[in-house]
Amino acid sequence: MGWHFSWSNPLVYFLILVQMHLYTGLFITAHDAIHGTVSSKPIVNKVVGQICTLFYAAFWYPKLYTKHHLHHSHVHTEHDPDYHNGNFFSWFFRFFRNYLSIWQVVFMAVLFNILKIWVPQQNLILFWVLPSLLSTLQLFYFGTYLPHKGEHDNRHQSRTQSKNHVVAFFTCYFFGYHYEHHDAPGTPWWLLWKMKGV
Repeated sequence: MGWHFSWSNPLVYFLILVQMHLYTGLFITAHDAIHGTVSSKPIVNKVVGQICTLFYAAFWYPKLYTKHHLHHSHVHTEHDPDYHNGNFFSWFFRFFRNYLSIWQVVFMAVLFNILKIWVPQQNLILFWVLPSLLSTLQLFYFGTYLPHKGEHDNRHQSRTQSKNHVVAFFTCYFFGYHYEHHDAPGTPWWLLWKMKGV
């Protein structure tokens, strides 16, 4: 975070993508904790989930936990907090507004201003703020919008991406295999590719 970089250095842009991928993984870990797949002990899942959501963007884990289970129970209905019958942008802003709180924004703003004491502002923006925002888009697009948009003729009201484990990993830690996730929500992200192989 203290790197004095040059804008002409291609490594800068590569590191932004690496940070984005790691942020996505942080949220995926919280998601696995919600499904109880981080550990066989519920308390470990809860603690890991709370830590991951705090570090991701100060999300309140109990709220995410409740809403995500509503999504699985009422997928693609009016009771599904993740579903919206609209275009990409209206759906994304509804989704974002549904999970974001004013306290979260205040916390992140205060943290940003504290970190500026030790870390150059451009580094904070490029290697913390930008990757986290891009990660939010990545999670929404590959983990919610693509799998659930439109109508579906299956019981999980979701589609799945074509089998390509490399693409599936880098786009969203195998959550493009979304029908498989809904069919076996107790499968952790690192085993979802095996479900696609069935």
